[in-house]
Amino acid sequence: MTGVFVVFEGGDHSGKSTHTALLAASVRAAGYEVVQTREPGGTAAGERIRDILLDPATGDLDARAEALLYAADKAHHLTAVVMPALARGAVVVCDRYVDSMIAYQGAGRVLDVEDVERVARWATRDVRPDLTVLLDVDPRRAVHRIADKDRLEGEGVEFHERVRQGFLALAAGDPERYLVTPGMEELDATAALVHDRVMRILSRRAATLDT
Repeated sequence: MTGVFVVFEGGDHSGKSTHTALLAASVRAAGYEVVQTREPGGTAAGERIRDILLDPATGDLDARAEALLYAADKAHHLTAVVMPALARGAVVVCDRYVDSMIAYQGAGRVLDVEDVERVARWATRDVRPDLTVLLDVDPRRAVHRIADKDRLEGEGVEFHERVRQGFLALAAGDPERYLVTPGMEELDATAALVHDRVMRILSRRAATLDT
């Protein structure tokens, strides 16, 4: 694979969708093909899975069943969208990926995090982003501001704090692949920081291919 894979992670209402769009636009303006996508979703089947997972009308799901639905979405999205784009040299900018499953279904649902990670890595063939941008935000400042909450947004503060700590633990375990920055603050400065980091990755990739 010759493309570059960038993922935005973080808690609900941390600014992922906004920053995904900003990065996609700035990298596209620099002359690169960009595929902007999201998980769950990004495919017709994925959007149906997303509806099941996030619609409050779904009600309670067994935590393992929920995790496996996320894994199914990721497996299909990877093969249908991410890998073909990377193979042709595109920059893939994705709103959520494996870390969200580990943080939400592992730490948040209090399943064994290593078990959840094994399932997620298997589903995604252990394809890892070149850069994961973690938009860190205190859930007490973020989730409570959402008036019309989906299934996961509607969980309590304790759940979302476990999720936050799960994300931070993943970033601490592989700091070279992560950029951790506060969410919901200094939008332009954060967008510029992310853009510069991605452009450096693209420059290094181009230099490697030329050798």
